[in-house]
Amino acid sequence: MATPAFEDIAETFEFLDDWEDRYRHVIELGKAMPALDDSFKVSALKVDGCASQVWLRPVIENGVFDFQGDSDAMIVRGLIAVLHALYSGLPLADVGRVDAHAELGRLGLNEHLSSQRSNGLRAMVERIRKVSA
Repeated sequence: MATPAFEDIAETFEFLDDWEDRYRHVIELGKAMPALDDSFKVSALKVDGCASQVWLRPVIENGVFDFQGDSDAMIVRGLIAVLHALYSGLPLADVGRVDAHAELGRLGLNEHLSSQRSNGLRAMVERIRKVSA
């Protein structure tokens, strides 16, 4: 169950031959993402378990899930953008049904992120899942 935005990312990754190009693409996705207003960079929205600073602000309107996020690390901002593509626009009831591990695995992220980044990514997914529960 992937959104069209996530499918676009997956298709782009299929055309990028090496991980360095994919890594750059993830960073570009993060750069293109709107910054989170500093007023939302508070401890209640901070994601624990990430090596860098990460904030996720859920936005739920009319039963549809969305979120805003930010990080002080460019690659992590890119990972937030990937998660945004995966989850944004889904009915709230469907958010918990997304197999994030499998979907992110399609991008090859599991094999190419450091253990700290992988743990941080899992922590972000867990935060999203808790908000939608």
